[in-house]
Amino acid sequence: MRKLAWVIAVLMLAGCGEGRDAQAPKPKPPAASVPAAATAPQWGVEVRGETPQAVSDLTGWLIEHSFMSTVTKEGGKDRVLVGPFSSKADAEAGQEKITAALVRAKKRNIETQVVDFPTAQ
Repeated sequence: MRKLAWVIAVLMLAGCGEGRDAQAPKPKPPAASVPAAATAPQWGVEVRGETPQAVSDLTGWLIEHSFMSTVTKEGGKDRVLVGPFSSKADAEAGQEKITAALVRAKKRNIETQVVDFPTAQ
């Protein structure tokens, strides 16, 4: 019984120092200047249905198909945007991928459109 208590104590203490030798990554200092991409115009793909659809259903479907979306409010209505893209050509390529995924999933009455991506104010 005494040996069992020692074995348990040794095993418990052996796990206490685990990971101490590994150094935690040091945080990088914040960048002093604003990157050029933040000031350049950005593009996005707006995804909307002709019939009213829950925003959570649409964004959930987009996430399931590897499209990261953002929901913005404009004029009291929710807009689902995929992006931002750095150029209009990239946004149009993204629009084609989304449209192809919608066709494969047999989703009807859902439109996609390339728009200016709103900047944070």
